[in-house]
Amino acid sequence: MNKLPVITLSFWIIKICATTLGETAGDLLSMTLNIGYALSSMLLLSFFFVTLFIQLSIKKYHPIIYWAVILATSTAGTTISDFMDRTLGLGYATGSLILATLLVVTLVIWKISEKTLAVTNITSTRGELFYWTAILLSNTLGTALGDFLADNSGLGFAGGAILIGSLLVLIVLAYKFTGISHIVLFWLVFVLTRPFGATFGDLLTKPLEKGGLNFGTVGSSALLFMILAILVFVLMVRTEHNNLSP
Repeated sequence: MNKLPVITLSFWIIKICATTLGETAGDLLSMTLNIGYALSSMLLLSFFFVTLFIQLSIKKYHPIIYWAVILATSTAGTTISDFMDRTLGLGYATGSLILATLLVVTLVIWKISEKTLAVTNITSTRGELFYWTAILLSNTLGTALGDFLADNSGLGFAGGAILIGSLLVLIVLAYKFTGISHIVLFWLVFVLTRPFGATFGDLLTKPLEKGGLNFGTVGSSALLFMILAILVFVLMVRTEHNNLSP
């Protein structure tokens, strides 16, 4: 019943691409198309529930379905975070604290319920639900952290990406040279790659006078979608090849 991918470098490359696309696509829906954060969140959560239902229904790992759910959590996380921080007026710091608390609570309940936080071999539907809840919260939290770094910290889009990139390097070193739990490090990286993608997404879409590259949400989303589609297709071919190998 294992329906989750092996955690390799390609996993993290695709994850960053998917979360960056989630940032630009979420902004495209809520701001460029002027649908608003609340309605965008409801639409994208509906998309998430549809993809999650398909993921729960299958019996083995399928790259397209898996990464569709990841993309759904990323786009929904973008608009949910913006709704909390901007529409409700909580602010990036408060929103991040609330989401971080919810994520920790989810992981604790998951650990108590399933006796493990394994992220490569989940054998029950309940475990899958914990997994995807944690991922949705992680991507939403990452959006709030990315916005905080880009807008409130004074670092700007590029500075925020550099800071997050440096933290990711430190985690990789901790993975190789320390005895820190790999599960703990996985969730740290999963959370941090979201603001890395968010700040990179802002860097692509924002105008030049605000420190961005002025590609816009439409152009950036189209480019990132093509890159993500190519990466997932290559992964799917490789997975099928491995399945057919003796």
